[in-house]
Amino acid sequence: MLQVCYQLFDTEIGVCGVAWTKSGLHCVQLPEASPSFTEKRLRKRGAIPNPCDPPAPVIACIHKLREYFNGHATDFEEVRLDFSAVSRFEAHVYQLLRQTKFGQTITYGTLAKQAGHAHAARAVGVAMSRNPWPIVVPCHRVLAASGKLGGFSAHGGVALKQALLRMEGAMPFDPEPSLPGLFDDTTSHQR
Repeated sequence: MLQVCYQLFDTEIGVCGVAWTKSGLHCVQLPEASPSFTEKRLRKRGAIPNPCDPPAPVIACIHKLREYFNGHATDFEEVRLDFSAVSRFEAHVYQLLRQTKFGQTITYGTLAKQAGHAHAARAVGVAMSRNPWPIVVPCHRVLAASGKLGGFSAHGGVALKQALLRMEGAMPFDPEPSLPGLFDDTTSHQR
């Protein structure tokens, strides 16, 4: 069994985390309600506290994630992923999805067709909900055929998905105008 180490780091949207093995990036954790919850999620995925510094490819990935959350068009194609915890179907779908660039979207059905399973849009949706590498494997760019957002399993849910797409300029319309932007301070609106 591979040792899974992790690192927490600050971003524009909060404390994120990455975990890695010698085979590649094991997972990306978007911010949870608190840094301790973010760390807890990483540990649920098998990560243990890392006594050493992350290797250069992981440091490069952290840098790219910070750039992304600062609104820069960022490409994660060269980030090596550890596919040992996902099915073959999921791995294939994730590899295809990595070709969807900053500012672009794709539908669940189109992604299913590209994977060679035209009627597997729901299976693609399940794969998106299980995606260990959000942003690096851009599951937030996958929409329903109707153009609706679909789901997003990260903390913040669909509101975060919409905010990420807005930041990328991939939302020419506003299907749910009540949702906050990526950098909106929602705490001041609560009573």
